[in-house]
Amino acid sequence: MNDGSPLTEAQQTFVDTLSTKTTATEVVRLSAALGRTLASAIVAPTDMPPYPRAIVEGWLVNSADTQGANEGSPIYFNIVGSILPGDESCPLPGTGEALRVATGSIVTDGAVSIVRPWEGKEEGNTVSITRAFPPRFFIEEQGCDLEQGAIAVAAGSVMDAAEIGTIASLGIDEIEVTCAPRVTIFSSGDEVIPYTDTLKPGAIRDSNSIMLATAVTQAGGVPVIAGIQGDHFDEFVVAVKTALVNSDMIVISGGTAVGGRDFISDLLKEVGELIIDGVPMRSGRPLIMGKSGEVPIICVAGHPPEALRGFNLFAVAALNKQLGRGAELPQDSQNNSPPPTDKPRHK
Repeated sequence: MNDGSPLTEAQQTFVDTLSTKTTATEVVRLSAALGRTLASAIVAPTDMPPYPRAIVEGWLVNSADTQGANEGSPIYFNIVGSILPGDESCPLPGTGEALRVATGSIVTDGAVSIVRPWEGKEEGNTVSITRAFPPRFFIEEQGCDLEQGAIAVAAGSVMDAAEIGTIASLGIDEIEVTCAPRVTIFSSGDEVIPYTDTLKPGAIRDSNSIMLATAVTQAGGVPVIAGIQGDHFDEFVVAVKTALVNSDMIVISGGTAVGGRDFISDLLKEVGELIIDGVPMRSGRPLIMGKSGEVPIICVAGHPPEALRGFNLFAVAALNKQLGRGAELPQDSQNNSPPPTDKPRHK
């Protein structure tokens, strides 16, 4: 939903330039499908349920035989058999007859009803009732959940336990899913060091790479940590161009402005196309987006909370489109009011 805010407008502008399903597909078994994105809709091969069945346990009787029953004038039925789950057929009870059924038992067609345990009183081989029952009472009809040929799970759905269970109930074990986009992650800045290194005055540990790699995995991608790039423009351009060969997306944290230069903006122009050069919102200047061919490039702030925020707002939106997910634009939980007039340049 586009609410007209500068952030949403920037998200929509960026996403509209990207292609849907830019990654390939593969076939996986249901046991390996959790979190994957369905590439092709699952169509019900049969009605679900495939036959009328009892929703509760009780006694199956002809509805017409129950008419007129009341507390002062109960009606009695002879129990003539049982239909258990797994039985392949169910006869029509004769006049004055009842069949025991369990939840899931197949039920015959016709004007029959199920008397629930607390609505009948069994004594020996008879059961008595004190109220009338409408036809098909507590009976689940064939195809009431899904008719043959209906879409059971739509393309673009993210596989969770419920979706996987639905597909399994149709007897399907292999599904086509979108391959996870390969996302290359760069951190930038001469002052940035590996997060396991000893911290020196003026240095900043690179917590962004592993944080963003985790976020990529959560969003359905495959992260590739490309390391730290210093503030050397030409070397950074070469590194990004090299990464583009085997990447479906590039994410860069930090480096928005170096030495008064719009470092990342210039880098995007060098390797591809600059689409969004900052967003008019608080902490919006580091949000810079572009693409090279079909590969989106998302550039976020160096400050870790803002880096993750930018990733969630723009990289997740791009991943959703690449994966063919029918997802709304990610929402921002922070204040989106415009920044001061003198927009600061954040690295």
